[in-house]
Amino acid sequence: MLATIAVILVVLWLLGFFAFHVGGALIHLLLVIAVIVVIVQLVTGRRAL
Repeated sequence: MLATIAVILVVLWLLGFFAFHVGGALIHLLLVIAVIVVIVQLVTGRRAL
């Protein structure tokens, strides 16, 4: 589920970066937060239910 959200955020970020330039900073911030959460989960070794 988290991987799906990360992929969706990457796609939205790329659309905002190349096409719309509106809300790009917010999408970029959400993408960074999602990457940090994935890294923390990988480091701690916990599995999401």
